[in-house]
Amino acid sequence: MSFSAYNKAPVARRILVTGADGFLGRSLIATLARDPGTHQHVVAVDVREVPPERRLPGVVYVQQDVRAPALADTVAMHAIDTVVHLASIVTPGKGSNRAFEYAVDVGGTRNVIRACLAHSVQHLVVSSSGAAYGYHADNPAWLTEDHPLRGNEVFAYAHHKRLVEEMLARARTNHPELRQTVLRIGTILGERVDNQITALFEKPRILSIAGSDSPFVFVWDEDVTGAILHALNGQGVPGCYNLAGDGALTLHEIAARLNKKERVLPAGVLRTLLHAGSALGISRYGPEQLDFLRYRPVLLNTALKERFGYTPRKTSAEAFEAFVAARNTNGRPVRVMS
Repeated sequence: MSFSAYNKAPVARRILVTGADGFLGRSLIATLARDPGTHQHVVAVDVREVPPERRLPGVVYVQQDVRAPALADTVAMHAIDTVVHLASIVTPGKGSNRAFEYAVDVGGTRNVIRACLAHSVQHLVVSSSGAAYGYHADNPAWLTEDHPLRGNEVFAYAHHKRLVEEMLARARTNHPELRQTVLRIGTILGERVDNQITALFEKPRILSIAGSDSPFVFVWDEDVTGAILHALNGQGVPGCYNLAGDGALTLHEIAARLNKKERVLPAGVLRTLLHAGSALGISRYGPEQLDFLRYRPVLLNTALKERFGYTPRKTSAEAFEAFVAARNTNGRPVRVMS
């Protein structure tokens, strides 16, 4: 890792968070507001206006698009020393398109980097994703930070995260004065997480592909916030890190933990079904989802623990069990009771 020899980043005192009203952003802002410590000034930036009843004391809220040139003015106005860049389109809404998603994910990050460089920001913390490695048949059993980023072009999110990381790498080479902590996050689970992955677990039977174990690495949402805080508190060496709990769970193990049977389909059959569903407009997912399910990037977190100095409190298995328990508490059980 070309910049792992840097000293630890300074403690963040004046922080700007993009995507501050998103899932991760709300959790981070709430934690900073609850226990400000040495963080003297927090600016929460989001394209949506945060209603007054959800605004927290001690936080400055700014409604601003991450793509807007005025973001640099906001950085300057508040004398920001650390930016946490969370703004990204993980699950596109209805009516979204690839050009818009690219503009936010890639163009927005470019704008953030420019704002940081224009106003001498010391540290940039970025939420990347294990998806940046891509969904490939020849992925190693465990991916380390030294493996190439090959986010598939067919998956907008994976491709954009790869492009973002390539842009960040160029910035590290050309502007080493801007320290970077890049977190390649695994599949996030939490008490209030609802997404494409959790939808798989809600089905009466767990869909799996013949001949594919499809292992998942999970990370509890509080561990994602914890890793970001670790960076903000000056405790971690800047660098690129896989952020996931220890271990992995295959779909077979997930089905057993949920006390559900598997619906095992040959790859060719599933590809045909996905193609037909997409063509008929009854499914938002096409045949590319086959590789999304069977070639999961499995993240090894050794560097996170040994170099960055942060150990997630929950393993992949513990994060999954906590997710199941939370669903039971919230009246949305996913486990079949025996």
